[in-house]
Amino acid sequence: MLLPHLVSTFCADMLHTPIQSEITMKDVDLSALTLPENFINRELSMLEFNQRVLEMACDQSVPLLERLRFLCICTSNMDEFFEVRVAVQRQKQALGSLAVGADGLTASEILSRIRSRVDEIVTRQYQLLNDDLLPAMRSEGISFLHRNEWTDEQKQWINGFFKHELLPVLTPIGLDPAHPFPRLLSKILNFMISLEGKDAFGRDSKFAVVQAPRSIPRVIRLPEDIATSEHCYVFLSSIIHENVDDLFPGMRAKSCHQFRITRDSEIDLDEEFKDLKQAIAGELLERRFGHPVRLEVSNRCPQELTDYLLRQFNLQESDLYRVEGPVNLYRMSPVVDEINRPDLKFPKFEAGLPEVLKEDELCMFSAIRDKDILLHHPFQSFEPVVELLNQAAADPNVLAIKQTLYRAVPGSPIVNALIKAARASKEVIAVIELRARYNEEDNIALADSLSAAGVQVVYGVVGYKTHCKMMLIVRREGKKLRRYVHLGTGNYHTVTSRFYTDLGLMTADANIGEDVHRIFQQLTGMGKATKLKSMMQAPFTLHSGLLEYIRIETSNAKAGGKARIIAKMNGLEEPEMIRALYEASMAGVKVDLIVRGICCLRPGIKGVSENIRVRSILGRFLEHTRVFYFFNGGEPEVMFSSADWMTRNQHHRIETCFPINDPKLAVHVVNSALKPYFSDNTGAWNLQSDGAYQRVRSKAKSRSAQLELMEDMGRLEKK
Repeated sequence: MLLPHLVSTFCADMLHTPIQSEITMKDVDLSALTLPENFINRELSMLEFNQRVLEMACDQSVPLLERLRFLCICTSNMDEFFEVRVAVQRQKQALGSLAVGADGLTASEILSRIRSRVDEIVTRQYQLLNDDLLPAMRSEGISFLHRNEWTDEQKQWINGFFKHELLPVLTPIGLDPAHPFPRLLSKILNFMISLEGKDAFGRDSKFAVVQAPRSIPRVIRLPEDIATSEHCYVFLSSIIHENVDDLFPGMRAKSCHQFRITRDSEIDLDEEFKDLKQAIAGELLERRFGHPVRLEVSNRCPQELTDYLLRQFNLQESDLYRVEGPVNLYRMSPVVDEINRPDLKFPKFEAGLPEVLKEDELCMFSAIRDKDILLHHPFQSFEPVVELLNQAAADPNVLAIKQTLYRAVPGSPIVNALIKAARASKEVIAVIELRARYNEEDNIALADSLSAAGVQVVYGVVGYKTHCKMMLIVRREGKKLRRYVHLGTGNYHTVTSRFYTDLGLMTADANIGEDVHRIFQQLTGMGKATKLKSMMQAPFTLHSGLLEYIRIETSNAKAGGKARIIAKMNGLEEPEMIRALYEASMAGVKVDLIVRGICCLRPGIKGVSENIRVRSILGRFLEHTRVFYFFNGGEPEVMFSSADWMTRNQHHRIETCFPINDPKLAVHVVNSALKPYFSDNTGAWNLQSDGAYQRVRSKAKSRSAQLELMEDMGRLEKK
């Protein structure tokens, strides 16, 4: 068989130098598997991931505007971190919870460490912006002008913009007994203004609040005829600051300082709800007014005002973050796409196609029936998935289409194809997960549009997010029905498929088709889980199945045989799986992990995880694939999954894990989705046993896994 031989050769290349340990299993103290110091805290690990994103923004080998994009992503990640992870720890602290995870830290201890690490990251963000990116962009003709730099012509235009575009939609709120502090939206730009003088009614208001309108961009481009550079911008905050007196006729604004509040964004559903969609829609209205968890203010804001704001939001000094610049750097991200400077961005890339799909007017069903087809996004186009659906919608022999949708939007090609199929009188079932965070509104609109077109819409299972990525097409062929399946590691989202690395499998394998059919029956109907033939499924068999694969490698190593585990995923946190990996390492199993984000496993601990290596890869695309390889006594298993090795994925979501049965495709997976990432020395970080990440530096020729895959599978524009 081709696969074992090739993968054995791959393993012999040694992804890392093996450690020849003299420790035997009888010498090992298995109590180490539960020691808190052998686990990294999830929250702190997430912050380390965001630090790596920030380092990409600092990297001068990255094109300038892409560095700005990475800085914006860092800010967006930090927002979500506070909205979700910090909010959870705050709740635990408020309840006086002393419960600890595998790392042994209490909520109070976690929050204290978060504060220290976030301070470092935020300080570095603004240093990078002010001392590096803004000057570098200015030298390239991209200017963000301070108020003291405005020319008379620019001031005149800006004042007119304020008068005609801003003033009509601004609502200043003076704070007095009749005007209590307003209920401000989460993550919205606000201004705290200190006033002197009396208003029209003789009131002596000391403070006022102004909320920036959400409909106006935070960065305004000046017209070419008054611009002092090719791309000339001013911040909305500067425009409001310059004209703030106009909001309070007869009074004087002594000071004006921007601030932003971040709130808990988790949706809490009452267990007594009768309609999931209506319950979520109702909670969405409250999300922007959740409990405050962070206050950001300009660094020039006096202590008197920050103390006042902290009291209004019932926050402590430890929840306050002062920034040297705009309070929300993410609002600069539209500039990256707006500016037409290819020399300051990643080169254009055109995704390719597998050879089998390059024929004109190809019948997708014939191609899939002949052999399994692997798609590797974004290096290969997502278009074949859309084409498969479109052909299914138009094919009179197709009787039914069933699909899960986790993140999708009305009007996307996938959705349009499902609507066409429903209007062609086919049985179309869409299992929509309404609770995909920050996509709830889109998913509700999606459900409504599909229902209106005649698609049967199901919302999954209460208490378990439907996170698996499945498409099932039932087609009549002669006297029998055949099932065609697409399974993937990423969402059915045609936009993110161009920026996330994911893997998809198209197959007519009867066993996989039967398994997918049974899973859809679980999602749409009721009844006990039935045994699957080829696949593993969370929350039923995935966790135990993966543990069994790890234990097989452990047993083989104990018996003196060859054992190997290679896994690529987004997050590793599930304690039992980490303990199983530790035990495998103790037995001598060589374990290589590519974990993009959270990793709570500590590699390199003497006597515990010496045989485990962990690296994280960042680059142009967001690494999103989940690929698992087990040597399995010389009969290797290669599989894809929608699930990370996280507690939520293994126990609280509906996930799938499926094998790559075609030996040639399995070899291709090893060569493209795993092997290049161990040679990467441009966007790779190795995790140290202390929880820190060390960037891979090499004097050898630069190698980038993503760049090599782009060149190998698609068409990359040469600069």
